[in-house]
Amino acid sequence: MKSIKLLLICLAPFFTFAQNKFFTTKGKDIIDPNGNPIVLKGTNLGNWLVPEGYMFKFKDVSSPRLINQVITELIGPDKAADFWEKYLNNYITKGDIQYLKRSGTNSVRIPFHYKMFTTESYLGSNNPNRGFELLDKVIAWCKEENLPVILDMHCAPGGQTGDNIDDSDGYPFLFESPKSQALTIAIWKRIAQHYKNEKTVLGYDLLNEPIAHFFDNKEALNKNLEPLYKAITAEIRKVDKNHIIFLGGAQWNSNFKVFGKPFDDKLVYSFHKYWTATTQDVIQEYLDYSEKYQVPIHVGETGENNDQWILEFRTLMDKHAISWHFWPYKKMNAKSSLATFPTPANYDLLIKYADQPKANFADIRKYAPKDRTAIETVLNQLLENCRFDNATTNDGYLSGLGLRTGK
Repeated sequence: MKSIKLLLICLAPFFTFAQNKFFTTKGKDIIDPNGNPIVLKGTNLGNWLVPEGYMFKFKDVSSPRLINQVITELIGPDKAADFWEKYLNNYITKGDIQYLKRSGTNSVRIPFHYKMFTTESYLGSNNPNRGFELLDKVIAWCKEENLPVILDMHCAPGGQTGDNIDDSDGYPFLFESPKSQALTIAIWKRIAQHYKNEKTVLGYDLLNEPIAHFFDNKEALNKNLEPLYKAITAEIRKVDKNHIIFLGGAQWNSNFKVFGKPFDDKLVYSFHKYWTATTQDVIQEYLDYSEKYQVPIHVGETGENNDQWILEFRTLMDKHAISWHFWPYKKMNAKSSLATFPTPANYDLLIKYADQPKANFADIRKYAPKDRTAIETVLNQLLENCRFDNATTNDGYLSGLGLRTGK
């Protein structure tokens, strides 16, 4: 009996690990639930929970709020709400998640809007549980496929970027507003409480691309970034000690000079790179930070380029064992994504109205189409075309990523 007890005591740490199989970090590595280092290789579900104007082929109508305004002006608020409900159910389906696993990706990053966790109106709804309803469904599919998920607050209260990216009012008011900061912290704590035991959730990306470079006072704003990260993390850790936390640098996730010494034992530092050279000097400051503090680094977004650039930059990331999530997974009539789907017939009717400058209500009436049912037909076709069954793959892009080509 004593021998059995001694054996159980010796094995206890292993039993604990087996029961607590979350992703974690160790030195410069992300560690998978089996205790092995892993390099994340995946994509972003962009344009789903956070629609972006350029993926709708619009010129200046860029943010979710502006896209919704155009659609509402064309077909009315009730039909617009119905459109968004169908869009959110069609754009990402179980077929998309199964395909991503089949392609060879081993993780996925999901951008979301904070309003989906509040009663604020967003895409035709003010349901404070809408975010959980949609994410729970996709996370369940990802669980079936063993495809871990990073949750990314792409749009934070008050705006963390100050551009269309965060659906804001053109300035990162978050960093000057205690009220918006409190709401951001509360939402993240609520999300962490909800997913604290969900092993398919790999981690939380607290703020996407904070503090754009446009602002003369960006250095002053930058000083508020890490303190806010610390405050959010402290509240998350009250309910969830299991998950990794991803921290993005300032100025589109590019500036790591805002960071001091890591303040939590499960941090990954995330940078974004677009339209740069594909040489090591582009990423050297991130490699230096990783080496100095012995923490993992991760490129949360990159891509939007030709196949050769994709190959070269992905190869650079793999050379240094840097985890990556290329942006985005799927776009309409585009080559710079894993998958694409066809543009609906007569889609130019929608683009023409969206791109027409409208200074007042007289302009809205002037440029509105005579036949609104034609717009409804276009939007209904978009809802059908964006489904995975109607998508095709960009095999050159997939090859550049080292992923399986074809559906």
